[in-house]
Amino acid sequence: MDKKKKLIIGTRGSELALWQARHLQDALKSIGQESELSIIKTKGDNIQNLGFDKLEGKGFFTKEIEEALNKGQIDVAVHSLKDLPTESPEELVIAGLSYREDPADLLIINKQSLNPNSPLKLHDGAVVGTSSIRRKVQIKHFLPSVELKDLRGNVPTRIKKLESGVYDAIIIAHAGVNRIEADLGTFHCIRLNPKEFVPAPAQGVIGFQVRKEDLAARALIDAIHKREVARCTNVERKVLKLMAGGCQIPLGVYCEQDPMGHFHIHAAYSEGLNSELKKVSISQSTSYMLAEKIIEELKK
Repeated sequence: MDKKKKLIIGTRGSELALWQARHLQDALKSIGQESELSIIKTKGDNIQNLGFDKLEGKGFFTKEIEEALNKGQIDVAVHSLKDLPTESPEELVIAGLSYREDPADLLIINKQSLNPNSPLKLHDGAVVGTSSIRRKVQIKHFLPSVELKDLRGNVPTRIKKLESGVYDAIIIAHAGVNRIEADLGTFHCIRLNPKEFVPAPAQGVIGFQVRKEDLAARALIDAIHKREVARCTNVERKVLKLMAGGCQIPLGVYCEQDPMGHFHIHAAYSEGLNSELKKVSISQSTSYMLAEKIIEELKK
């Protein structure tokens, strides 16, 4: 690919997806590469009446973008890495990752629903909105009395639904809120510690995917790739792969590396909404066999 040729970036059309695509545009521009955006609708965008745990298959927010990439209609696909299945199509490769925004989940509560005496400030029977089976099993673990109600839509839509009074609280990724600078001034917000309320593997990271054969595009993306982020997300996504799961399985994995280079990984898994939540934490000096050890502990 001629570096002077504009790269075509494929993205979903939500405010957050466009923020992520423009972030890539800025990074490419910093190394002298111009680009333009192509907006693609995905299955996850088109089907809004079902929770993720009720949709079949994997890649709800990625498949159509990957198909456009494979056909050469775009040069780079931008994804939230947590939405990408661990098995990439044979012709495609994740060539680079962004920095990691806050990986935590955020509990956003209507102030009239606050209960100061509850650990998560929610009253018994509070209606909590989320379509993530992972979030459902973990909030039930901390507050068994909550009523769960599916919640779909982009970040501003979810916040508006909370504002309307349909829910007492909702759980969404802190990363998305931070990136689009959503106004949460009328709500009470609790950042859920990712070591305790464990996020989705690779939450807060953007993945840049290209065709395997497109060496020029691969080189451009590699120039902006955050290798320190990959060291941890590779472990998280390996756990997901070994569990043979997509974003609809109740699995949380969070790995961090301390200043000494040691790895600390936290995982939470349940076989279903009404099953026991298993939580495991392991620390070691390298990432070698770390994912396999987590799987071994979760399966005990």
